[in-house]
Amino acid sequence: MTNETVLQVNDLTVQFGGVVACDNLSLEVHQGELFALIGPNGAGKTTLVNAVTGIYEPKPGASVKFRGRNGEMTDLLAYRPHQIARMGVARTFQNLGVFDAQTVLDNMMLGRFMHEKTNIFHYGLFSSVAVKKELAARKVCQSIVELLDLQDVRDELVSELPYGVQKRVELGRVLAMEPHLLMLDEPMAGMNAEEKQEMVRYVYRIMDEFKTSVFMIEHDMGIIMAIAERIMVLEFGREIATGVAEDIQNNPAVIDAYLGAEH
Repeated sequence: MTNETVLQVNDLTVQFGGVVACDNLSLEVHQGELFALIGPNGAGKTTLVNAVTGIYEPKPGASVKFRGRNGEMTDLLAYRPHQIARMGVARTFQNLGVFDAQTVLDNMMLGRFMHEKTNIFHYGLFSSVAVKKELAARKVCQSIVELLDLQDVRDELVSELPYGVQKRVELGRVLAMEPHLLMLDEPMAGMNAEEKQEMVRYVYRIMDEFKTSVFMIEHDMGIIMAIAERIMVLEFGREIATGVAEDIQNNPAVIDAYLGAEH
């Protein structure tokens, strides 16, 4: 991890009618860091990710800036979700975001397609330009298949795979987008202990090989306390603590949020 900021959020508020889902939130994610966002259900965690990735529009006065691989800071609020993804911000979803009627490799290729700029007529005519680009994309996707140990199921339909493997496929699809910041929304939800350990290993591999920063939402406190370099805790849309694992574990406000205050 370095001190260089990859994501900088300031004064972000998202409101739905009379409900304030995110209340004046500010945070920073550093290059090479695994930053975790935790909190009870309904705390505003996914809403924050949706605001960063352009799905929700925050109230005026918010600032969301991202430093891409070119080193330049960009105001993400000026762009649409697909444009933000092209800049290098990729995310997974609470519910599986896979194409289950396609093969594992096809899912990776669909993630890779956002980088393709070949004219549609080249693909329609299957020109040499299109062939070369597809071969290059397949090479990238094959390397991701190997990284995530999906070789044995590469040509299988995703719908026929176990849930834990499907979560890996989703991770591979967003990895094919070449993200500089990977936002993972409950990547281990519904997994058993062994599958969770494997997912942690894959996240570490990705960070090491792709030099990607990770912003993770996760409910498994044991895993988060073990792997996150910094943790931010939300309750009812508000920040109640940010810091390293030891500080978070001993913070009275965090304990109250998860266990309930004594009366």
